[in-house]
Amino acid sequence: MAHLLIIDDDPAFRSSLSEMLSDLGHHVLEASHVQAGLHCLRTAPVELVITDLKLTGEDGLSFLRQAQAIKAVPCIMLTAYASGSNTIEAMRLGAFDHLTKPVSRQKLMETLQRALPERSADRESRLEADASLTADNPTAERLIGNSECMREVFKHIGLAAATEATVLILGETGTGKEEVARALHRNSLRAHGPFVAVNCAAIPAELMESELFGHVKGAFTGAVADRKGYLRQATGGTLFLDEIGDMPLALQAKILRVLEAREFSPVGAQTVLALDARIIAATHRDLPAAVRAGQFREDLWYRLQVMPIALPPLRARGEDLLLLAQHFLASEAAGTPKRLTAEAAQQLVQHDWPGNIRELRNTIARAQILSHHAWIEAEHISFTPRPQAADASGRGAATGTLAETLQQVEREMIERALRESGDNRSEAARKLGLSRQQLYRKLEEHGLT
Repeated sequence: MAHLLIIDDDPAFRSSLSEMLSDLGHHVLEASHVQAGLHCLRTAPVELVITDLKLTGEDGLSFLRQAQAIKAVPCIMLTAYASGSNTIEAMRLGAFDHLTKPVSRQKLMETLQRALPERSADRESRLEADASLTADNPTAERLIGNSECMREVFKHIGLAAATEATVLILGETGTGKEEVARALHRNSLRAHGPFVAVNCAAIPAELMESELFGHVKGAFTGAVADRKGYLRQATGGTLFLDEIGDMPLALQAKILRVLEAREFSPVGAQTVLALDARIIAATHRDLPAAVRAGQFREDLWYRLQVMPIALPPLRARGEDLLLLAQHFLASEAAGTPKRLTAEAAQQLVQHDWPGNIRELRNTIARAQILSHHAWIEAEHISFTPRPQAADASGRGAATGTLAETLQQVEREMIERALRESGDNRSEAARKLGLSRQQLYRKLEEHGLT
């Protein structure tokens, strides 16, 4: 039996929940507002709190902030109005879980079983650390979604934001990895510092070390002045290493050293600088497969796994699709947002969105241009053509002579390598198993220079 506290301003719901918990063998206290709940926390042996988010007067988040100074107990937040921002905020402030009303008896039992054993010093330490957080920097509602998989993402953002842990964001291209990184930054203790985003796939390999670490004057030909790299530019804030799976192996070893020792040296410098930035990384690549292929360091892979957050593809977020579509319609509108007809909405729902949220945003923008009235019809919805379908060998269907086919395949492989390396020709040559000179000759042969 545990001593539980329910805080809810709806007497009927409070009574029903109290009866359910009593039937499970618990001793239950009830409070109708935050201050009554805090009084119970001070005077009774409360072991777990269940509070509604929306309360008369102060809300459930206010209870969380004040409760941390009284007693470290697990707190389950309930709400009928779930959103990304209130879920992240609740988890950031130390809530054990954030559940959406109505809550089934089975779900509540499972959550209680997970929460009640957690009475360790570690839990108390985490809550004490979170007590310094305030609502002065509210979350901007940039992450949209009510699906169960996105609510799990919001919970992980809230938990990770209250720490300095390295976070690795995984997900297909276009799923919103940078928005998650920005949400982590906005909700962290470093929120007032800079957020520096670096696309590792877009920087030539030979320049990447200087771009990240900076350099001193004379470090190499062309270094006519000292340069502050991204690691220093992010001081006091967050460095976001997007597409870290495309980072050259040699530089991966140096980033591993930065993560381990929390220090670095600019190129050509004899001094060692302390790192004062949180590092968040992201990739759309299958990193375990890259490790097996020798394209990504195994030790860096494990070091990045402190707090992974996996973003679901849009096709797995069915109930979020139209919510996102309405958001893009509103954000792009100069006046009153256009609306989707049922037929147009059905077309959106039936598409599998290989380009994820980025493809949806572009589709909505195109539909708004094509529609000249207040409604977007099915005829205004068109999808980005997919790349040529591959045959069983994984290549486009071959036509012409053998020599012509080989030339076609070679050109396609070179073009793909250049795309995947962000037009970094040294990296593209490495992917293709060619020297740079060989690649340049091939580029001339295919008219790709």
